Amino acid sequence: MFVLELTYTAPVERADALMEAHLAWLDGWYDAGVFIASGRKNPRDGGVILAVGDDRARIEEIAAADPFTVGGVCAYRITEFIATRTVPALAPFRQPPLG
Repeated sequence: MFVLELTYTAPVERADALMEAHLAWLDGWYDAGVFIASGRKNPRDGGVILAVGDDRARIEEIAAADPFTVGGVCAYRITEFIATRTVPALAPFRQPPLG
């Protein structure tokens, strides 16, 4: 699983101008089963996405195609983690602990 942390690198107004395209991009990855949660950070200086996968290179490609990235308004920090414990609703995303 991955935590994708977006940090705005431009004024929030520039991000707002790309918001519709960004939301459509998010919807596509929700539909594909890759994203399972997302939202704005508070204070509003970016956002966070939880993504399912085991291929970091693929997650990096997905982030690079975000209209926010393409438009030059955010930078991504991607952290991979092993989700060994979850609430019951997220049980399908649990992973075995590393030996």
